[in-house]
Parts: sequence; C-alpha cells; structure tokens
Amino acid sequence: MPFTKYCAVPGCGRRQSLHKLPLDSNRNAWLNFIFNDVPADVGKTLSVCSLHFTQDCFVNKTQVETGFADRLRLKNGAVPSILDPTGMVQHTYLQKSPTMKDVACQTEFNLASRGTQLALGTLGPKFRSKGTQTEVSCKRVGAPFTTSTTLKDFRPAKKACLELEDEKGVSFEVFDSQDTTYEPAESVTTVTESSQLLCTSIEQDTKYIVFEKCLLQLFETCPVCTRCCDIRPRRKGSFVAIDQLCPHCQYFRKWQSQPVVGSTPLGNLQLSAAIYFTGASFFKLQKVFNAMHVKMITHRTFRKHASMYLEPAIIYTWKKEQEEVLRQLSQGDKVIAAGDMRADAPGRSAKYGAYTLMDLASNIILDIQLVQSNEVAGSYHMGKEGLKQSLEHLEAHGVKLECIVTDRHPQIQKFLKEINIPQFYDVWHLEKGLSKKLEKISKDKDCEVVKKWQHSIKNHVYWTAATSKTPVERVAKWKSMVNHIQDIHVHDNPSYPQCHHEIRESTDRSKWFQPGTKALCTVEKILTNKRMMKDIEKLSPHFQTSSLESFHGVILRFAPKNVVYPYLGMLCRLYLAAMHFNENSNRPQAKTSTGKPMYKLSFPKAKRGIFSMRPLKSKATYCYVINLMTFLFEKVIPDPLPYMEEIHKLNVPETLSAQYDRPSMEEAIARHVSRFNQGEV
Repeated sequence: MPFTKYCAVPGCGRRQSLHKLPLDSNRNAWLNFIFNDVPADVGKTLSVCSLHFTQDCFVNKTQVETGFADRLRLKNGAVPSILDPTGMVQHTYLQKSPTMKDVACQTEFNLASRGTQLALGTLGPKFRSKGTQTEVSCKRVGAPFTTSTTLKDFRPAKKACLELEDEKGVSFEVFDSQDTTYEPAESVTTVTESSQLLCTSIEQDTKYIVFEKCLLQLFETCPVCTRCCDIRPRRKGSFVAIDQLCPHCQYFRKWQSQPVVGSTPLGNLQLSAAIYFTGASFFKLQKVFNAMHVKMITHRTFRKHASMYLEPAIIYTWKKEQEEVLRQLSQGDKVIAAGDMRADAPGRSAKYGAYTLMDLASNIILDIQLVQSNEVAGSYHMGKEGLKQSLEHLEAHGVKLECIVTDRHPQIQKFLKEINIPQFYDVWHLEKGLSKKLEKISKDKDCEVVKKWQHSIKNHVYWTAATSKTPVERVAKWKSMVNHIQDIHVHDNPSYPQCHHEIRESTDRSKWFQPGTKALCTVEKILTNKRMMKDIEKLSPHFQTSSLESFHGVILRFAPKNVVYPYLGMLCRLYLAAMHFNENSNRPQAKTSTGKPMYKLSFPKAKRGIFSMRPLKSKATYCYVINLMTFLFEKVIPDPLPYMEEIHKLNVPETLSAQYDRPSMEEAIARHVSRFNQGEV
C-alpha cells in the first residue's frame, strides 16, 4: 500500500507510522481534521501519522509496544482527533526498536526480555506475585489485561535462582513498587544476569534434560493474547526447534534449543566431541540414551563430525604437545627410554601394532607409532617397524638416547645391535617367562621342592638386576642361586665369592635341593642355559617398563581390543590415551584428612593368595579434554581447513580388504552356503 512521504497535518511533517486517507465514509472527517477549508482538488494519497489518534483507535497497539508487530493498524472508523501532538509522550512503538537476540529462545526480538519475551519495561511497575489469578494494570501497555494463569508464567528467570537446587523448589518473587523495601536499582538484575549468560562459552554452558511435555507447555499459550497457539516442533539429533504461531493475533516465535553454526547445531557437535575426547563408545552411549528415550545423533553424524573437526583437532593438538616435549629434551642430556609394542589382537593375527617410546625419567610418552600389518611382511614384524619410525622421529627432533629398555623380542635385539643403541631388558618380562617354566616343572611329583623355591627365585631375579653394576657381576650373582638352593653359600666366582646373608646351620634337609636329583638338574638347566645367561647380562639396573605397561592399560580404555576402528580412528584414540597418561602419570599420592599417605591392599589372582600393596594416587584430571573442547570451538570450527593439513601429511595405508576382489552383493548371496542348507549328500 503506497503512503505519502510526510504527515498531511499542517505543522507536523512526520515521516514515520503514517496512515493513508480512507476511501469510506470517514474520509470527510479526516479531511475536516486536516484542513479548516477543504480544497476542491484534494489528492487520494494523503496520510496522517499515529500521533494524531488516541490510543483506543489502534487494533494492535500492545503487540507493537511489546515488539511482536512492526507497525500500527487502525480500527475501522477511526478518526484523528489530536491536533497538536507536541505535548504528547513520544511512545516507543512509533519507531522500530533496535534488534536484539533473545537469550532464552535465540531468536530476534525488539529488546525482548529474556524471561518473558516482552519489551523491556512492559511489565512496568514491579508487583508482588501471590500466585493467584488477578488483573494487572501495566501503565506502559496502556490497557489492562487479565492473566488466565498465575503470574509466574510471565516472570523473568534469573540465573542465581537456577543455581539453587532445593527439594522444596525455587520460588520467584517480583517486588511491588509500593513496597517500602523496594529498591529501583534491583530492577536491572534480569538484564545484567542475562548479559552474563551471553558471556559464557558454549562448551561450558550448563545443559539439562528436559521432558518434551514440559517443554511444549511453555509454548501452548500466546504471551500477547494468552490464547492457545499452534506448535510445530522440529528435531535434528539432540537439537529441537519449535515454531509457535498464534492464529488469533498472528504472533509468531521461533525457538531453538541450541546455537547453530551454518546448518550444524553446536550441541550435537559437542556431544560428538565429548564421546570422542573422553574415549567413550558411541554405541554404548546410544543404548543409554535409547533406554531413557533421550534423542541423540546418529552414528553417521558422529563420523561426519569426527572426520571434519574432531580428528584434525586431536592430531594437531598432539603434534604441538609432542614437539614441545621433544624440544625440551633435545636441549638436555641423553634420554633413557622404554619401548614396547601393543597389538590389538593376540598372536600373529593382529591388524594394528602401536609402538610406544617413553622417557623413563619423567614418565612421559615421547612418541607412539601405529603400524598396520599390511605395511610390513606380517604382524610379527610390526614391532620392529614401529620402533624404527619412532627412533627416526626422535632423531629428527634432536633427541639422543643413552639406552633403551625393552622386552626380549629377537628382532628388536638384532635391530638395536645394528644401529649401536645400548639395550637393556625389563626384569618383569624375564621373570614372567621363568616363572611359567618353574610352575610347569613343580607339578612333577619328583620336583615338588621347586614349588617351595618359586617365590625366592623370582625375587632373586630382581635383586640381581638392582644390586649389580656390571654384566659380569649380574651373571655371578645369578649363578650363585644354583649353590644357594643346595645350602651352599660360598662360591668359586671372584665377582661374587659369598652370599651376603647370614649363614646358619639347617637341621631340616628336606627344604633344600639334593645333589643328583631330578629337581636340581631341571632347575639348573633352566637357570644356566645359554640364552638365560645372555639375558641376565642385559637386565636393566635402573629403570623398568612397568609404567609403559600401565600406559597399555590406559589404551584399553580408549581403544578396547574387541572393537574395530579405522586407521585414523585408532591413531586418534592412541593420541588421546597418550595425552591422558602424560597429564596424570606423575600425580601425587593421595592422603587422608590428617595427612597420612593412603595405600590399597589387593589380592591379585596371579599371586595366588599373596597380597599386594600399592600407593593410592590422587584422582585423575581431564584438563586435556577441556583444552580440546576450547580449541575445537574457538579455532577448528570457524576454519577447519588449516588443521586438515596434519591429516593430509599422514601416510594412511589401505585397508586389509583392499587387496582382495570384492564381489557384488547379489553374487555373494547366491554363493552363500552354510552347513545347514547344503542339501543332500
């Protein structure tokens, strides 16, 4: 509908909120108001601004004041009657208010209040709610309205009250302007606290589980005319959007449960990130959500988020942290490292092998390499390839090794000998193999005495490694065990001529090995064979790989062996396990309220009734998850392309099935034969 540019009333000249001259019977009344003497050639496009009409001339004055309509509409038969508007109050509805995004519904309103979605000041003077159905006169609205529900439906929700968790519930109180205790400065509390909510980062914003019926109750009634509305909810994963339309006053509102970037709800993305970064299982969490009937994203959406945002963030973060650790080590002395491989399946059927290097002085993971079995000749060769790649990575960053502590893998022994890196053996790996052999021969009826000495022989392995300084001394102390079990404590080896313990005369000869018996010959053969002597020479005198074995236990939490992951998924979960271990490996021992160190007593099955004591450490922290979340939302999501470069640098091998010809599904189904449908033979 066309309008004139200015108000036609002489002396006014307003350009906003204009109303066109009607063509009905009220036209003459309008003309007589505008002109004292109506000209004969009056145009058809004259307009009069809203200041010349009384408040009862408008149909939607309340909607305009509260920000739910853009311009005023006149009632049929309305006639201007105010000639001089200079003394009138300039109402806010005459000009469109600046647009402001509402915190509660994340939609654009005209300075809408967070709690009521009404214009600021609509409720006007404060009043005390008694929880009854009353008539409230709001002076700024200009007309009374009757609430069909209690006044708590219109009160603003304050952040301070939301934090009060009480079984009796939380009561909201709105103050009366006539109350002597009323402070006008307190009226800005709602706006101030709403602005504080806006400053909260998305990943740290608190979330709640809301029932659908409770949520839809908030949109059943129109906040303008208080009549029933049409509601249309739409869902995408954990995200829900609700369109509310009042068929009576045409009030419309679009509410969203989460912020949206592009077409991605950030709550869905944060749920994917929380699952991935904490090492949780998507399918297990999906079962929990389905049991509670809580809406969740699909696995396809989860994998889409992982490939686009999560995996680039993990790889980039690990690379940066690793570079900083290696830079510090390159500036110091040589490093004593521990190395070991962890396979995702027993024996030689493993698909992945993860080789880890750890700094034993600081218990920090230096590098972890993932090798797929088709990259080498087979699963047996993955350990050597992983160690080779790790050593090349450390050398590229200027880190020098003093020695390396490993298990007794023959390929590792040969490889380290070729590149002239000193190697020591972990004592536990040698003791474990020795104990299995002793356990086997102790079951023979002629070797029952071996069972009495099993624990002592195991302890002698650790004592030999811890108290010896040279390989010759280790061998001498180890061989003395053959004499010691026969009650002979003086030896002919000058490196260890006599046992250190006090020599006592024994009257019970049954507890000692007797010369020439089967038990003595068998045990002596095990303790002094050629390979055992070579291994004893290389027992580690200072550090062991127990911390590295503990890290393998951490990997099980992020990448269980009974779950198959793609290459990038497995690599990222290894990096997450390394970040978790590096953050918590050196946490202090827990103490009681009185400052007494705490210990835990347990009975491991392998020790068969012998208890074990270990220090109880303080609770683990998860700062790396918080850092990843912050990095994800502040850096990766706005521009993920720079962080994809780290993934492009990786040499991702083909899947194991890529070397085989894949038949069509129809052909595979036609050739499918089980033992139950082969037919007659």
